[in-house]
Amino acid sequence: MRLTTKIAVAAAATAVALGTTFAGATPSSTAAGTRVTSFAPAATATITPGVQMYTQGAQCTANFVYTDATGAVYVGYAAHCAGLGAATDTNGCLNESVPLGTTVTFNKGGSLISEGTRIGTGTLAYSSWRTMRAKGETDPNTCAYNDLALVKVSAADVAKVNPSIPFWGGPTGIDTDGTAAGDRVWSYGNSSLRFGLTQLSPKTGVSLGDDAADGGWSHPLYTVTPGVPGDSGSAFMTADGKAIGTLSTLGLAPLPASNNIGDLAKELAYAQANSGIDGLQLTLGTEPFDPIL
Repeated sequence: MRLTTKIAVAAAATAVALGTTFAGATPSSTAAGTRVTSFAPAATATITPGVQMYTQGAQCTANFVYTDATGAVYVGYAAHCAGLGAATDTNGCLNESVPLGTTVTFNKGGSLISEGTRIGTGTLAYSSWRTMRAKGETDPNTCAYNDLALVKVSAADVAKVNPSIPFWGGPTGIDTDGTAAGDRVWSYGNSSLRFGLTQLSPKTGVSLGDDAADGGWSHPLYTVTPGVPGDSGSAFMTADGKAIGTLSTLGLAPLPASNNIGDLAKELAYAQANSGIDGLQLTLGTEPFDPIL
């Protein structure tokens, strides 16, 4: 689901990726000695959930913002966005990825023609795919659906960050009880296949119900306009604005044109246990969640 140059050409040929809520932008010390991060106002921030992210030419979409115990800021996207195999590879335990420390850029206006304007940079700080391979993960559901990577925002660009989901607001927390068939979901994708038409970025859809067979690791769903290559990594929220998952794959069978999202609660718990990033946590949006389209 990441958009590479090869997929972009093929798509063109057929005509067809808990934090603080303060304004400002610098880490500050607390009485306990830990550090919290203040963020740019949502109205002026340029690095937010939904921003385009490029890794060695492959384009994906940011999901949520995260912080650690030092006040460092991370933006999440799909681990397969940093993969070295085919863009359709989904099993993180079988596929190689670029090394940690690889530069990832935040861009605006990327399309099939160009990567648009670079608005910031970061470095790959965690990849569930690399981690699972290194530790020899064997659980098939974890290997298939644990698809989260974190990019540490460069110190010079932290002042540009706001954690709110564009258009919708939130997130208000993390969903931990899954979805039932028919539950509404909300997302914001920004594939370069859409040539910068942000009017198509806000999406809403419905869950197809959780499959107990995968241990709660994934949530299949349909949106009004399905996620396409380049939307990978996009954030999904429930009716109360809680973060439920991150876009991983486009379903071909048995549910054509559906999407599959990895469960954020499980993905983040895996990262907290294995990333080595102390105090890693989801950052809540500064803007209230408003599900009215």
